[in-house]
Amino acid sequence: MTTVRVLDREGAGAAVDAVFQGLSPQSRYLRFHAPMPRLTASMRGQLVDLDGCRKAAVVAERGEQAIGIARLAAIGQGVAEMAVAVVDDWQRKGVGTLLVTALGDLATELSYTELVGEVLHENLAVLRLVRRAFPGVRLDRTEDEVIRISYPLTFTLTHEELVADLRW
Repeated sequence: MTTVRVLDREGAGAAVDAVFQGLSPQSRYLRFHAPMPRLTASMRGQLVDLDGCRKAAVVAERGEQAIGIARLAAIGQGVAEMAVAVVDDWQRKGVGTLLVTALGDLATELSYTELVGEVLHENLAVLRLVRRAFPGVRLDRTEDEVIRISYPLTFTLTHEELVADLRW
């Protein structure tokens, strides 16, 4: 059975290493937006630097083996950037959905109001994932072929939107 839990700093290193090792060169490229044959000490340091608030993560595990990580990092008032990686053997088996849903819940608990991210335009699996997991997600293509994701964690309707909904 796959479980998802909040990742703490203590267990982050082993989880990050296991997930990175389970990614193919193509999956690493899609996650990091560049070729990543190995995880540099600097990048690993950034990924394991979790404080549980401004930088937080959830890990999916099968038994004691980490099979995916979703991470958030504060980038502004109430806004956090998200990223997700699932080892190749577990992709398209619901692990990504579990992770981003848990990350959205964690972000809400931490009082974030919006999750944002950037996805390469060819990463169709992640684009389908965020559409499925985050109804109403906004996707905007940039000039450099990156898709910007924006998902409000709190919904507010204007009077006009509410009236328009009632007319349907």
